[in-house]
Amino acid sequence: MAEYLSPEGLKKIEEELDYLKNVKRKEIAETLQRCADFGDLSENSEYMEAKESQGFLEGRILELEELVRSALIIPEGKQAKQKNVAQVGSTILVSVKNSKEMFKIVGAEEANPMAGKISVESPLGKAVLNQPKNAEVEVETPEGTAKYKILKIE
Repeated sequence: MAEYLSPEGLKKIEEELDYLKNVKRKEIAETLQRCADFGDLSENSEYMEAKESQGFLEGRILELEELVRSALIIPEGKQAKQKNVAQVGSTILVSVKNSKEMFKIVGAEEANPMAGKISVESPLGKAVLNQPKNAEVEVETPEGTAKYKILKIE
């Protein structure tokens, strides 16, 4: 399944992938070699731990490689402005209750609500997606239904 990523998000993932392949792999290989030198591996807990770490590392590398290969890169704002609807990559200003909040709609891999980045797959992301300025949407929250009005789309 393709994942939405901003150019910045893709760069971060590529940097993590490079680090895992070129630094972490070597570190784990060295640990495995050092542990193997101790002799009997069947009772060597440090060796088993390093093998487990190696398995997790290789799994993460495969995950990141697939993400890079299948990523849908989000154009920086131009597409959203042309259509004047909220899309992945849009920054939106919404009002909810008596406050205003600004969010950027991003792919799930880049989501960070504390930094104002919401996933297109989140309840709010799904509700505002393809909605025009001044649209009102309802989102189910743990406290009940919240009504959001889109005030601005960038």
